[in-house]
Amino acid sequence: MELDLICKKAIKVVKEVAAFMLEERARFNQETVQIKGKNDLVSYVDITAEKMLVEGLSKILPDAGFLTEEATTTKENKNLFWIIDPLDGTTNFIHNLPSFGISIALANQEELLVGVVMEPNMDECYYAWKGGGAFCNQKAIKVTSNHKIADCLFGTGFPINNHETISNYLDITKYLVRNSRGVRRFGSASIDLIYTACGRFDAFFEYNLKPWDVAGGAIIVKEAGGHISDFKGGEDWLYGQTIIASNKHIHRNLLSIIEQEYYKS
Repeated sequence: MELDLICKKAIKVVKEVAAFMLEERARFNQETVQIKGKNDLVSYVDITAEKMLVEGLSKILPDAGFLTEEATTTKENKNLFWIIDPLDGTTNFIHNLPSFGISIALANQEELLVGVVMEPNMDECYYAWKGGGAFCNQKAIKVTSNHKIADCLFGTGFPINNHETISNYLDITKYLVRNSRGVRRFGSASIDLIYTACGRFDAFFEYNLKPWDVAGGAIIVKEAGGHISDFKGGEDWLYGQTIIASNKHIHRNLLSIIEQEYYKS
């Protein structure tokens, strides 16, 4: 399987969807928004974008299945499938905030092979394939090399629901605000991950995430030299709903902080 060629073809599909998204942003009407659940919004842009992605990616790999946020297709293949978030940061899009993206990944069972994340407003396309390195608009990217928490800038996100552990989670943020260069929250996990991959953030952490939130960005972080784990330091981050992405120097320290604050009684 020529992963570099698959990645290049996938980028073309993603860029076509990004162009559609920006066109719709200019004339978007909030009255078209639908509510899937508490604070969980969806629009015709999400749904149309997902259909466009499914159609385009199906032409690249006709036998591949799909795991998608908006469930616009039921095509399955447990061995080879695309993981798609057509509009990561829907609430930002609806409120005309610029931080939103398109995230796709190709997986073989739980192994990620290709990832593409596009930030339309910045015209930045981040991508990676297994063993091939990570790039933004054809330029190689790397995670930071900071060794100290005090020198780091962190990205995080707040869950739209599942607030049972929010108090402990906010204590992580409180600790980092006091002991680092700061914490930022843009409202799109895929954007936070690519910002970690290219060195804008030293690390990103969040809980209550879905596979489509993290898959595309995670492989890009890995190929950029970063490290990914769940909140307990394990490998259950794709489906386990918690993720830490960072450079390899601070990962252990950040993990210790998160374990201490998040899992305290």
